[in-house]
Amino acid sequence: MDVKVLALMFFLMVTVSDLETEAKPISLLERCWCRSTLNTVPQRSIREIKFLHTPHCPFQVIAKLKNNREVCINPKTKWLQQYLKNAISKIKKSRQNEN
Repeated sequence: MDVKVLALMFFLMVTVSDLETEAKPISLLERCWCRSTLNTVPQRSIREIKFLHTPHCPFQVIAKLKNNREVCINPKTKWLQQYLKNAISKIKKSRQNEN
């Protein structure tokens, strides 16, 4: 084989291998869990609430309902905002009582 062809093949192999090492697969952790949110979820149907914040996604609120279905709730919902304020104030009070 010609030296130029060998050099070109070597260059292409190095380039392709560099592209493979730099490319990062999108893992499930980097994807946003909530692609759409609900504004109305009856509070009495919620069994558990999870809060997620990942670097590539906005603040996400996931509610597990009593029927084992998981839904995403809009974090700007009024009752959820009040729930968060109450939870934060309880945490602050308990920390003040410890000191």
